[in-house]
Amino acid sequence: MIEIENITKRYGAATVVNDVSLVVQPRTITVIVGTSGSGKTTLMRMINRLVEPTAGVIRLDGEDNRTLPGYELRRRIGYAIQGHGLFPHRTVAQNIAVVPELLGWDKARTDARVSELLSLFQLDPETFGPRYPHELSGGQQQRIGVARALAAEPNVLLMDEPFGALDPVIRSKAQEDLLAIQKRFGTTIILVTHDMEEAIHLGHKIAVMDGGNLLQYATPAEILANPATDFVATLVGTGDRPFRFLSLSPAGDAVEPGTAEGEAIPASATQRDALAELLWSGRPALPVVNEAGKAIGRVTVDGLVKRASRPAA
Repeated sequence: MIEIENITKRYGAATVVNDVSLVVQPRTITVIVGTSGSGKTTLMRMINRLVEPTAGVIRLDGEDNRTLPGYELRRRIGYAIQGHGLFPHRTVAQNIAVVPELLGWDKARTDARVSELLSLFQLDPETFGPRYPHELSGGQQQRIGVARALAAEPNVLLMDEPFGALDPVIRSKAQEDLLAIQKRFGTTIILVTHDMEEAIHLGHKIAVMDGGNLLQYATPAEILANPATDFVATLVGTGDRPFRFLSLSPAGDAVEPGTAEGEAIPASATQRDALAELLWSGRPALPVVNEAGKAIGRVTVDGLVKRASRPAA
């Protein structure tokens, strides 16, 4: 658990973060979203004390983060940034091994962790371990950056616009990788972004900031249904807001009795994906199958549109 209590950061007369309080539950993803200069990155960097607060306290599992020297604290907290920040003259394996080596892990344990993480990111350890960052694609470099941040098995991972430099297709894959990894390791993740779509997709909860102030801290569904201020409503958008609700729930939750013709959609797909497929193919209904490939019913255009419109009612 991360408790941020009345945190303020001033630079001279300028207040960058203004009396912010929030609690991040263990093993969840919290996304801090806001425009440039909103204070979101400064707030996150006060967790690992890359920035020292002017006032307030931050606790990690009840322990004040000022009780440890900054360098020791940062070895316990993973940190991934936009553009990956890999060391160009170290191999992929050496990059991932940096923090475990600083913590005094033996070679066998370090090598096993490097191999585990490369395999997890679907990168063959024997092929990619000896390579250098410039020999990788942008998406591969970003995956190595996240792997390095996870190498020492941190309970907390901080991510500063980690996918901002990636093209949309690679970015989408990187987001899915992150969700799978968080689910596997149970890591508590705080991610900073300016992209509300990304925040809605990734976050268990979203903190919306503007001008150093925390405007709203709530689940994606709550923010979509009841934006706290005009600024939050603008970030969320108005035209397609009802349909964004569909991205928060699986198609399996919208299943109706009956059958339908054509290619099925998995129950784990989002309702928004199901509606997009229906509209794209011009069909009124789609069969839905479970993980075993067994048909469990169907979803319909009418049913999904009603679900989308409900929050706005």
